Amino acid sequence: MTINTPDVIVIGGGTGGYGTALRAAALGLDVVLVERDKVGGTCLHRGCIPSKAMLHAAELVDGIAEARERWGVKATLDSVDWAALVATRDDIVARNHKGVEAHLAHAGVRVVRGSARLTGPRTVRVEGVHDGGAPGAQQQSAPGVHDVTARRGIVLATGSRPRLLPGLVPDGRRVVTSDDALFAPGLPASVLVLGGGAIGVEYASFHRSMGAQVTLVEAAERIVPLEDADVSRHLTRGLKKRGIDVRAGARLLDAEVLDNGVRARVRTARGEVQTVEAERLLVAVGRAPVTEGLGLDAAGLTTDERGFVVPADWNRLETAVPGIHVVGDLLPPPSPGLAHASFAEALLVAETLAGLPSAPVDYAAVPRVTYSSPQTASVGLTETEAHARGREVEVNTMPLTAVAKGMVHGQGGMVKVVAEAGGGQVLGVHLVGPNVSEMIAESQLIVGWDAEPSDVARHVHAHPTLSEAVGEVFLTLAGRGLHQQ
Repeated sequence: MTINTPDVIVIGGGTGGYGTALRAAALGLDVVLVERDKVGGTCLHRGCIPSKAMLHAAELVDGIAEARERWGVKATLDSVDWAALVATRDDIVARNHKGVEAHLAHAGVRVVRGSARLTGPRTVRVEGVHDGGAPGAQQQSAPGVHDVTARRGIVLATGSRPRLLPGLVPDGRRVVTSDDALFAPGLPASVLVLGGGAIGVEYASFHRSMGAQVTLVEAAERIVPLEDADVSRHLTRGLKKRGIDVRAGARLLDAEVLDNGVRARVRTARGEVQTVEAERLLVAVGRAPVTEGLGLDAAGLTTDERGFVVPADWNRLETAVPGIHVVGDLLPPPSPGLAHASFAEALLVAETLAGLPSAPVDYAAVPRVTYSSPQTASVGLTETEAHARGREVEVNTMPLTAVAKGMVHGQGGMVKVVAEAGGGQVLGVHLVGPNVSEMIAESQLIVGWDAEPSDVARHVHAHPTLSEAVGEVFLTLAGRGLHQQ
């Protein structure tokens, strides 16, 4: 097999990689996408999609309990058929995977199966190649070593892997990472989750819904520490109400794997050493960029102390080596390491390589969601961040139970808006409660378009909905609130 010189070589087939490939191909560029595993990456196969499928199942389980305990519906849950649950999840993943492959084939992207490493600023060596061939053709195995040159540029999109803790070796059964937690055998009766960020909280929430005793340990002084402090407070309250043992400001000292579980020692925020035993220990302490074997040195590139590839030009996501661009989890903050941010980065890079003007990614307007129960969703600056930037702000908060639909759901929660004082620009919107992941799009537009409370206040929110609380907060900030105190 010969790989002709393409316009663009994309290394990595996750959301950022295949997004770049699809957009570049749509713009008429000849694209080779190199992926050593399956296109779709962590998000499709081990992260976003399978975890949200399982969290939906968890919502159904919770709904049965709510129906019985709150609404008088005499529903019962006999058991959870783990094999059936897994089969449904895997079917959803498989159908999405086939869809991505079909999109790439239809777009004319050549998907090359193998490992790629840079050998220069425009050259890549691919080993163990499996080439998809012409669009729609059956994939043919073609092992070997192939040197490929890109006419226009190279896009690095190799993603990330779970960060590990010293002395904790994942075995896929007793000690698991966020990549393999959903693929471990069966449902454990108890789980110790290390890490109170979005991933750890989601897994803690899922296992609790499935009946496990859950201990959630976070080293920072509060869970979801990147979110607004009020979000953390409301989320902590909601998780504790569900019976999750939340221990913030606590650190793992050591852990011992036993025949029937794990025994860990944890130092609490007060300095006490406590022992926690669980059937499974789930490590969710963040993710690290994957650059091993990528050959950055050969292209004249380096990483920062955290392993990220830092762009020299954030407006084009181009490195210090002209023509080499970066998308996705290889980017340091302010890129948030979220799949939807990767899609935005992919559009920017593809359009840049095609010679088109493209607006830089507005990271302040990228929404963040935690799909736990209750959920969190936010966009823009937290109150603390706004003060740190020297902004004089006005803040308004409303509990979701202040509107009728919030009472119906009965899960509590809140809406919080941070705006410039005196009716100025909206800087951030923060939500906690049921289904708030589906409510954040409006707030994304509000923050992204630099709207002011008066701009939002003139729009009518449907009644009865949870979004009424969002509308009422903006009405109050604009001095028109019906329920302002």
